[in-house]
Amino acid sequence: MEPRETDFNILLATDSYKVTHYKQYPPNTSKVYSYFECREKRTDPSKSRKVKYDKTVFYGLQYILHKYLKGKVVTPEKIQEAKEVYREHFQDDVFNEKGWTYILEKYNGHLPIEIKAVPEGSVIPRGNVLFTVESTDPECYWLTNWVETILVQIWYPVTVATNSREQKKILAKYLMETSGNLEGLEYKLHDFGYRGVSSQETAGIGASAHLVNFKGTDTVAGIGVIKKYYGTKDPVPGFSVPAAEHSTITAWGKDHEKDAFEHIIKQFPNVPVSIVSDSYDIYNACEKIWGEDLRPLIETRSADAPLVVRPDSGNPLDTVLKVLEILGKKFPVHENGKGFKVLPPYIRVIQGDGVDINTLQEIVEGMKQHMWSIENIAFGSGGALLQKLTRDLLNCSFKCSYVVTNGLGVSVCKLLCKTCDNTRNSKDCFVLCVCVCVCVVSQVNVFKDPVADPNKRSKKGRLSLHRTPSGDFVTLEEGKGDLEEYGVVSLEV
Repeated sequence: MEPRETDFNILLATDSYKVTHYKQYPPNTSKVYSYFECREKRTDPSKSRKVKYDKTVFYGLQYILHKYLKGKVVTPEKIQEAKEVYREHFQDDVFNEKGWTYILEKYNGHLPIEIKAVPEGSVIPRGNVLFTVESTDPECYWLTNWVETILVQIWYPVTVATNSREQKKILAKYLMETSGNLEGLEYKLHDFGYRGVSSQETAGIGASAHLVNFKGTDTVAGIGVIKKYYGTKDPVPGFSVPAAEHSTITAWGKDHEKDAFEHIIKQFPNVPVSIVSDSYDIYNACEKIWGEDLRPLIETRSADAPLVVRPDSGNPLDTVLKVLEILGKKFPVHENGKGFKVLPPYIRVIQGDGVDINTLQEIVEGMKQHMWSIENIAFGSGGALLQKLTRDLLNCSFKCSYVVTNGLGVSVCKLLCKTCDNTRNSKDCFVLCVCVCVCVVSQVNVFKDPVADPNKRSKKGRLSLHRTPSGDFVTLEEGKGDLEEYGVVSLEV
C-alpha cells in the first residue's frame, strides 16, 4: 500500500548526526539562528565557465513549508517511532525525546521556528541571504538546524529555475537578434524530463520550477504542484501539444512511415502536432515524405496548427542545420525584417535530443551564422533540465550565524546597592548592600572561515537583505541593517 502524506515524520527527516546536536551546543544555549544562500563562487578568471549563474531564482520554499513543516507535525506516535528507530540506529539512547515531547505538549506539535525569506520568484545575485531560520523558544534552540536537511532541499527547485532562466536569456537574445521580437519565447524550451528524474516528487518540483520561466511542459506532475501549493491565474500553468513517439511510428512498419505520418497529422488538424521523424532516416523523411509526398497536406495547415518536425538523434547542431536546409529547399522560405530565413508558418522544427544549456547555445549560434531565424525552432530538454544538476552548481549553503547563550554556564556575583540602585563592586560601596547573582547573556556572531577554502567563509550575526537606491541587493551582517541608508528590507515572514 502506498504511504500516505500524513505518514511523513519530521523527526526522521534529518541527517543522523543532527539527532545528537542538542547535546553539543554550549551550555544554556537559548537561540540558534541560521541562514541559506547560494554562495558567490570566487574562481580563477582563466578557468571561467561558459555559464556563470551570477543570479539565482528563488523558488520552492513554499512547497516545503506547506507539505512538510506546517501544522501539527509532532505526535506521540511519531515520537515513539523516532525513539525506536534511533535506539537501533545509534545503538544508544541519544534521541532528544524530552525536547520533542516539549514541542508536542506546549505547541500541540507545531514547530516553534520563524522563517523569513525573499519573495518566491525573486532574482537575487549570488552571495546574498535568501532566507533565515531561528528558534522562537529557548528550550528548542536545537530545532533550527534540525530542519536544515529538509530546507536545504530547496537547492533543487532554485537550481532548476535558475538554469531554466539562463536558457531563456540565451533564447531571448538570439530570438531578438534574428527576428526583432520575442514572440513565442515562453514556448521555446519544452520540459521533456518526466522519465529522466529520480522520483514522482522530483518531477513535480522540477517541472514546476521550469514553469516559473516557460509555459511548455510534458511533465504533468508540475501542474499539480503549482495548482496545489502556489495557484495560477490560468486554469493550468503549463501547456503541451499532441506529439508522436517512436512506438506510434514504428508500429506501422518501416515501409509505412509515410502512412504513419499522414494518419497522425490528419488526427490533429486544428492544433500544432509534433512528429518524430528519425525512426529510420530523418533526412529522407524531411526531403521525400514531408517535402514531397505530404507537402500538399502540410500546406493546408495554419500558423496556429503547424507541423513540428522532430529529429531525435545525431549531433544536435549538425542535424538541426541539415533539417532546416532540406526543408528550406522543399518549402518557400522568406526573409524577415532582420534578414534571416524563416520557414512558412505551417511548418516548424523542435530539437529535443541532447539539449542542455551549452548545446542550446551552440545550436542558436550556429543557426544565426547560417542566417536561420530562431522563429523556426523550439527545443525540448529532459535530463539536463531536471536531473543533471547538483547542489554544488550554485553552491547552496545553510549556515549558523548567530547564537544566544545565557551565560555559557557562568554567573557573576555582584552587590546591588539599595541606596544608589546600582550594581557595584563591594569595596566601592559603604551602604548596606544585598548580594545578587547576575546572569551574563552572551550573543555570539558565529561564522566559519576555512583557511583551505575562502569560498566557504560564512556570514556573521543576524542578517538582512536590502535593496539600495540604485536597485542593487546587499546583505548586511551582524544586525547592522539601516533602512534609511539601504532601502526596504527584502526578507519577509
